[in-house]
Amino acid sequence: MRIHSKCSPTLFVLLLLTASNLWAQAGPPFQTDDPTPVDLGHYEAYIFGGVGGTPVELDPVGPAFEFNWGAIPNVQLHVIVPLGAVLPSNNPIYAPGGKGRSAFGLTDMELGVKYGFVKQTKHRPQIGSFTMLELPTGNYSRGLGVGRVWYKLPIWVEKEFGPWSLVGGLGYVINKQDQYRNYLYGGYLVKREINKKLELSAEIFSHAREGFATPQTQPSTLIDIGGYYHFKSPGLQLLFAYGHSIAGQTETYGYLGLYKTWGNDKKKTAGDAMLSGQPFKN
Repeated sequence: MRIHSKCSPTLFVLLLLTASNLWAQAGPPFQTDDPTPVDLGHYEAYIFGGVGGTPVELDPVGPAFEFNWGAIPNVQLHVIVPLGAVLPSNNPIYAPGGKGRSAFGLTDMELGVKYGFVKQTKHRPQIGSFTMLELPTGNYSRGLGVGRVWYKLPIWVEKEFGPWSLVGGLGYVINKQDQYRNYLYGGYLVKREINKKLELSAEIFSHAREGFATPQTQPSTLIDIGGYYHFKSPGLQLLFAYGHSIAGQTETYGYLGLYKTWGNDKKKTAGDAMLSGQPFKN
């Protein structure tokens, strides 16, 4: 069970190249992520709910909890602990997918490491990886989990100019469980800062077939629209997004959550200086 979804590989290569010429917060509430790790000594926490699904099956999520930590320079550690549900349609039209009983409980947990290996400058984008490990903590027999470890291996590119930000990238899922597939996915997001309190974004996100044990039994491409509302309390935001497929399998996506960031700046290290291209001084 996942909240995410899918355009052709050729299109996403073109989108990725376009993004490299233009920087942005992505990730929640969107399906496109970003390559920028949390700053050293800083933390992010999310509490959120969402929904993703097709006519085959609906997969609500929530409450779910995400935590990110800037553990070392240019590296972020990541964990999600989600509760969720599976609501199969049990419609014979979609067989062999979408069969089974509805269930609610702990689903598969996510661990990840984001590594920013190219730092943004005036003339180059930020580039990074965000390797994720999905742990089989959900009950496989009830449809709440995959039943074995699986992986997400994306590369993201990001650039900003004035109030505009662009981010895009490609990823590959490795899932060896029966009735699941390895597949390509990718996204491209545009964000605009409206004022000090509000940022709005739109993304196009695409994925290939994910397998008969998932709602996404066919490829799909979605457009998602949402944004970020900044409260008066420092570092506190409301995140929201909703999307629907424009090609391929009918699919919907939704996200609503609260985000908080905090932490203390740490002394700049030699590693930071090397990535940024600036001299390092003790």
